[in-house]
Amino acid sequence: MSNIATAPTLTVVPSDKTPVLEARKLNAWYDESHVLHGVDIQLNEGELVVLIGKNGAGKTTTLRSIMGIGPRATGEIHLFGRPILGRPPEAIGRLGLAYCPEERAIFSSLTVEENLFLPPVIGPNGLSVEEIFELFPNLKERLATQGTKLSGGEQQMLAIARILRTGARVLMLDEPTEGLAPVIVEQIAKTIAILKKKGFTILLVEQNLAFAMSVLDRIYLVDQGRTVDVLDKSAASARIDDLKAWLSV
Repeated sequence: MSNIATAPTLTVVPSDKTPVLEARKLNAWYDESHVLHGVDIQLNEGELVVLIGKNGAGKTTTLRSIMGIGPRATGEIHLFGRPILGRPPEAIGRLGLAYCPEERAIFSSLTVEENLFLPPVIGPNGLSVEEIFELFPNLKERLATQGTKLSGGEQQMLAIARILRTGARVLMLDEPTEGLAPVIVEQIAKTIAILKKKGFTILLVEQNLAFAMSVLDRIYLVDQGRTVDVLDKSAASARIDDLKAWLSV
């Protein structure tokens, strides 16, 4: 692993901001398969933190474990200071955490408008429909279209738009640029930058290193179910060649 640290225990990132999401010594199993081996993550208020790693490293499992879906998990997870490990996902969602999965989960039998309004509003801080259409003008033109008749980029816009209505202030986005054309990736990057300026805290899983570097505050490296290093933007920029080499192995 080219010049990338491999120690599984990370120090807490010092900050004068308020931690809103923390995972400590997070382990997870699918049946008897031990997938996560002590993941440590901290998101401070208003930050955008990226998880990167090779396929199968445990990034998606980390998000699913935090959201309370999928694997059996142990360790500690706190959202706004409250322990959430073991709570059902709907209870976690009502506390202000939203998850946009890699597969987007657009309902084929519903129109764009019906998909958009499907999740309940859980807080007062959600974006209005007008604000959503400012971010994603394509969706306004396709409201009556079935969700799965959208392009891949439009489906990703809809998946993100759907959680922005809810009032959740902490967002987890899994591979939002996967399979998208460069022009759509650029639009998604601009949207995420706007969301960060609006005060959202964002945990992002991303394989596209150039995209990740354009939006991140900090980056966690995930390998074989462990967080093996954490870098701020300047440190990540200084080690960009090492990161590219590590991801390409």
